[in-house]
Amino acid sequence: MKSLTFPRGIHPSEKKNTAHKPVVKLSPAVGELLTFPMSQHIGAPAEPIVNVGDRVLLGQKLGDSAQPLSSPVHSSVSGVVKSITQTLTPTGITCQAVIVENDGEDNAVGNFAILDSGDQSILADDGQTPDRDKVLQLIREAGVVGLGGAGFPTHIKLNPPKEKAIDTIIVNASECEPYLTTDHRAMLDETERLISGLKIILSLFPGAKGLIGVETNKADAIEKLLKVARNESDITIVPLKPKYPQGAEKQLIYTLTKREVPSGGLPADIGCIVDNVDTVIAIERAVHRRRPLIRRVITVDGGAAKNPGNYEVRLGTSYSSLIEHSGGFVTPPCKLISGGPMMGVAMFTLDVPVTKTSSAILCFTDKEAYLPPEKNCVRCGRCVDHCPARLMPLELNQYVIAGEMDEFVAHNGKDCIECGSCSYVCPSKRHLAQSIRAARRQALAAPRK
Repeated sequence: MKSLTFPRGIHPSEKKNTAHKPVVKLSPAVGELLTFPMSQHIGAPAEPIVNVGDRVLLGQKLGDSAQPLSSPVHSSVSGVVKSITQTLTPTGITCQAVIVENDGEDNAVGNFAILDSGDQSILADDGQTPDRDKVLQLIREAGVVGLGGAGFPTHIKLNPPKEKAIDTIIVNASECEPYLTTDHRAMLDETERLISGLKIILSLFPGAKGLIGVETNKADAIEKLLKVARNESDITIVPLKPKYPQGAEKQLIYTLTKREVPSGGLPADIGCIVDNVDTVIAIERAVHRRRPLIRRVITVDGGAAKNPGNYEVRLGTSYSSLIEHSGGFVTPPCKLISGGPMMGVAMFTLDVPVTKTSSAILCFTDKEAYLPPEKNCVRCGRCVDHCPARLMPLELNQYVIAGEMDEFVAHNGKDCIECGSCSYVCPSKRHLAQSIRAARRQALAAPRK
């Protein structure tokens, strides 16, 4: 896989402005309304299991589904259910949501530990790792999903068909996208929990080895991981040369194992399972502390942000509230992006809630958001050279423009990982990634013939 070349500016893996800033915890105000979308994951949306007027507790389940490919949603505060309505999410979709008014008391449900109690939390089964079925059940009941962006229910990923011989568990700690630094901070601040979470996953697959792939621009994280995991014979910390998009699942697997995931296949087909850093930490919280997924660490950055940094917020908190509590803007932003600049989604409003798959809010000035006008393709081939999925973006773009979806699918358009590399390196600034992304999602949603 080639590393992108940038005639203007620095390599995206090096643009990490907030990596040195410790995580700041933000708590919702008394009376603040928190919005909990029922669809924060791949699969069937959860259905509300509370009613308007109900009093709910911190950690209480608000929604669930009987469908196997789904994940429950929990309240991150105690308070009263004010409404159940449709809401807009950061990805641009609308879905049903439960609105809870925070009472500020943080009264917790059952044996769930109060959010800020740290190591005073209750351990599951006297601190011993439960059996396989119980581990998967605890992960499922905690609502843990892939926190690297996809949102795939983790209890499903960790329970592949028995014929899949899993021998390698990979922790994706490369965090190669520009600006994002939450995984970096997690490796520094919650190192022990990360290693403990990986050990829980390894316990599900006897004989499997654990690999943590970390790019060398996170030298302090590598040093701490090596120290904490020094006595773990089944866990290897693998320093990686900074590249984009090395954090993509298939690309990371190849870098670490030289195995290739087949077109249309899954990592389990070649004996691998990949989880994001924060996902592994969430697994540790679920199994050892019975703590549901109710918080995310969000990077706030960009020239328009007054106080760039990493902020821990409760799920359901609005982006506008996060920006306000982090200091607001120094100048009105020209563009707002949920996620990273390469794969994130541009937003037209901050009145959307933080969800399980939220990772960053980028607040760009006119200069940072400037895009040159699109010009004709000069057929230079740079998009082909830099495509990590080995596609031909210029051809796929032409199929999209011509409306030839059958040709788009026939030329493996669905294998695009939406990394944005093609648009970034294109000298004509063609909207390659944008058009391919839209067509890919259309193709994936179409019924199979």
